[in-house]
Amino acid sequence: MNLFAYPAYQAFADLMLPARHGAALINRSLDAWPAFNDTPQGRSLRASCDLITLAGLTHSRPPFALDEIEVDGKPVNIVEEVAAHTPFCSLLHFRKETAPSPAQPRVLVIAPMSGHFATLLRGTVKTMLAEHDVYITDWHNPRDVPLSQGRFGFDEFVQHVIDFTAKIGPGTHLLAVCQPTVAALAAVALMAADDHPAQPASMTLMAGPLDTRINPTKVNALAKSKPIEWFERNLISAVPFGFAGAHRRVYPGFVQLNAFMAMNLGRHLDSFETMYYERAKGDPAKADTIRVFYEEYFATMDLTADFYLETVETVFQRHALPLHELEVGGRLIEPSKIRRTALLTVEGEKDDICAVGQTLAAQDMCDKLRPYLKTHHVQTGVGHYGVFNGHRWERHIYPRVRAVIYDNEPRAVAVSSRAQAIKPGVPVALAPIAAPAASAVTADVAAASATTGEALAPPRSRPHVTR
Repeated sequence: MNLFAYPAYQAFADLMLPARHGAALINRSLDAWPAFNDTPQGRSLRASCDLITLAGLTHSRPPFALDEIEVDGKPVNIVEEVAAHTPFCSLLHFRKETAPSPAQPRVLVIAPMSGHFATLLRGTVKTMLAEHDVYITDWHNPRDVPLSQGRFGFDEFVQHVIDFTAKIGPGTHLLAVCQPTVAALAAVALMAADDHPAQPASMTLMAGPLDTRINPTKVNALAKSKPIEWFERNLISAVPFGFAGAHRRVYPGFVQLNAFMAMNLGRHLDSFETMYYERAKGDPAKADTIRVFYEEYFATMDLTADFYLETVETVFQRHALPLHELEVGGRLIEPSKIRRTALLTVEGEKDDICAVGQTLAAQDMCDKLRPYLKTHHVQTGVGHYGVFNGHRWERHIYPRVRAVIYDNEPRAVAVSSRAQAIKPGVPVALAPIAAPAASAVTADVAAASATTGEALAPPRSRPHVTR
């Protein structure tokens, strides 16, 4: 374990705080002095201050800021509430103040635990809100979780998916993006094996590393280039004093971010330069677009060491799921047990994190699922991030996701009568979990472990296949 990495980073971050706060204070002063603010000198000063304020990370989740959505041409207020919680995650519900009639399909969006907060999927959630009743897993930063709360590994991730799905109720639809696709498939397989009454009506797996032997990317090669002991020795550190999770072993978010930045360093530098010159020449709209992107990009969270190391070893090095060796809580994961949950897999043609074919592999794993319940889509012209955000997601991918959800919505029984009541803030009682098993951090995380990745990119089909 690297004992000095996290304390050294935190000391540097603390030293930078006065400069960042000073730059923010100057920007507020410019707001109050428009006569100077609108001059070339004022705009250049503001542009410089913008760069300084961005020169650091935040370790708190940014707001989703989804306060209103248009439903059937009418504005509807959105209330963000915690439907259930555990020490490591909150189940957020974006409840509509005016309940649509008939009731909309309930969707659990399983956000990745890959160094960024669940707000990485803000665009995904916003697109779905108009026609769905949306929940999302809001993972907590491990550096804020005391050691007394125990471990969090892949087994615990899977159990969260099962318990949150059961809490929402039968007929729930799952949508997993990137890393959680393996956990989602494992959770549904366990629920199917148990004939669980809350088996999901459908699951959508998007750009996930289900079988990284297929079309291996640079990310996959790097994850296999070192023994797991190397990852533990060089990339794992301990949360320093001063935080609730002090002494917890983690894969630090700043290490992950450095990996992402290194992979596209030239592009990031170009973005910062563009932001400066657009602000300096008096075009704040373009500068604000870049600034908002990086405010989200620089919001990082740590990963527990258990979750991270299990991920690298089991998903990227041993390929446990496609080789039928993945176990959760001592139980073998058998996707062939899934017979009732419709499956949609989505991939991006230009995805260099999870290459084409790696997510499609789920279709063959679920070999007992009837063909009309299986759909696959490859979206042309998009990379990893474009699968779940941007105009191609909204115009081409989302309509297919919506179609699968609505086609498999259990309309015979009213949604409200099938759902379990959820009391805001009531903790979820997680089932006991056995020894560490496999893990499914997205290729983003494996990439970071070897200084590469492309989960986000600065602002700048193949036909739909039914199996």
